[in-house]
Amino acid sequence: MKLDVYNKTGEVVGNVEAPDRVFNRKWNSDLVNQALRAQENNSRQNLAHAKTRSEVSGGGRKPWRQKHTGRSRQGSSRSPIWVHGGVAHGPTKEKDYSVKLNKKMRQAAIFSLLSKKLADGELKVIDSLDLGEKTKLAHSFLTSFFNKIGRDGKKVSVLLIPNSENRVIYRAARNIPSVKSLDPISINVYDLLRYRDVLLDKESISVISKHYNAGK
Repeated sequence: MKLDVYNKTGEVVGNVEAPDRVFNRKWNSDLVNQALRAQENNSRQNLAHAKTRSEVSGGGRKPWRQKHTGRSRQGSSRSPIWVHGGVAHGPTKEKDYSVKLNKKMRQAAIFSLLSKKLADGELKVIDSLDLGEKTKLAHSFLTSFFNKIGRDGKKVSVLLIPNSENRVIYRAARNIPSVKSLDPISINVYDLLRYRDVLLDKESISVISKHYNAGK
């Protein structure tokens, strides 16, 4: 399929060939949801941890003898029924929240999202995202570009996908609210859902097609 290519002023200056398997997939909300949950769970840090009776300090000695005291039998002062004792059935840092997702399923979810954004007019191919190092220039470009295509340039939420050799754009765009730059080999479901629009450097199309090859 052919995609329109825009210049930095928001005008169509040509087209580029793009693979159907990446940009012409059916929308699969269930698969996208599954990929999102897997990504969120796999990035989750398990910090909640309650000490069990074997981890709290003290309690090594039997509090009192077994019989003839008139009190109940106790083996340790760190039992869960004691104050300052260990916690029974509490959260532990050993719990694994990770979710395994097939590589083809993850890539199919990405392709489905890219295709939907393209169909909804939220994905634009730019002839070059070489914006220099200055945040001011990057902000000016985004404002004027979206104003040109009929959007409010002051309220953009955009994911920039430059070619792999363009590293300065990360410094130029990182201080602009609701804007993120992402390497084409690092595209993921979370960022595609988080940002409304996607600006894709035309040179990144071949990188994406080559790197995400599990969907063939």
